[in-house]
Amino acid sequence: MYRIQINHMDLDQIARSGQCFRFERKEGPLDIFSIAAAGNYVEAVKEEDSFLFSCEEEEFHRFWAGYFDLEADYGGYKSHVDSEDAYLKEAVKWGWGVRILKQDLWEILITFLISQNNNITRIRNSVKKLCSQFGEEKQGKGLTLLADGSFMEEERIYHTFPSPQALKAAGSIGLSSMSLGYRDKYILSVAEFASEPEGNAWLMELLEADYNKAHEMLLKQYGIGKKVADCVCLFGLHHVGAFPIDTHVKQILESHYPQGFPLERYHGYAGILQQYMFYYKLNHVQTKESVPSL
Repeated sequence: MYRIQINHMDLDQIARSGQCFRFERKEGPLDIFSIAAAGNYVEAVKEEDSFLFSCEEEEFHRFWAGYFDLEADYGGYKSHVDSEDAYLKEAVKWGWGVRILKQDLWEILITFLISQNNNITRIRNSVKKLCSQFGEEKQGKGLTLLADGSFMEEERIYHTFPSPQALKAAGSIGLSSMSLGYRDKYILSVAEFASEPEGNAWLMELLEADYNKAHEMLLKQYGIGKKVADCVCLFGLHHVGAFPIDTHVKQILESHYPQGFPLERYHGYAGILQQYMFYYKLNHVQTKESVPSL
């Protein structure tokens, strides 16, 4: 196990921020979260002023520190918010612990294809089905609370996110039982493409491309529109200047920024502020909406 202090981070807020679908609060009296990402698995809990992770220090710094974007100065991002922008100031205050995770490109590409005209509960369920049916079964370590209040590590079984080849092999018949609706044809199309050398090279090129080039490349793929392309850029390529506009963000802009959001003022990190606003809209302003749509 590894314990570390991290500022500007709240596990529950990240889990409910709509950017990740395999980051979940486990059932039980404590806020222990399970996180599966890029073939890795960890469980984490906040204890007073530090976080406890079910991994060793080497693994944490090799993978999870980057995943949680620990090198970025989130305090600095917040400090640059316009003091006259009451809505954004409140959104940042409300979602203070949200961070933009550095997630696996392939997983983000597929999960945000699933997210189209969908709600978070259904997305999570579809992603869970995909992984359990077509992902690789592996063993990881989790956290178990003992009677004396301490924690011990225990083995956990989890599934990796399915590869392009696994989804291609599933075919239309296999994907049709995953509660994907019309989105299954988009997923099969990109899986077939990514399974070939040309498609694999395309994924590698995406990882090296700047925001404008990556956005252009994504829009050429079947089923990917501007919002999904921006989500992939923000959450899968970590272009934190990307500013996805879905139904919720569109409503925010109409209500609070009729002249448009000041993207130039926040050039290079507007996507981080978008995530604060998105989280605020889903989890505060619309508390009566139990299954928000993306």
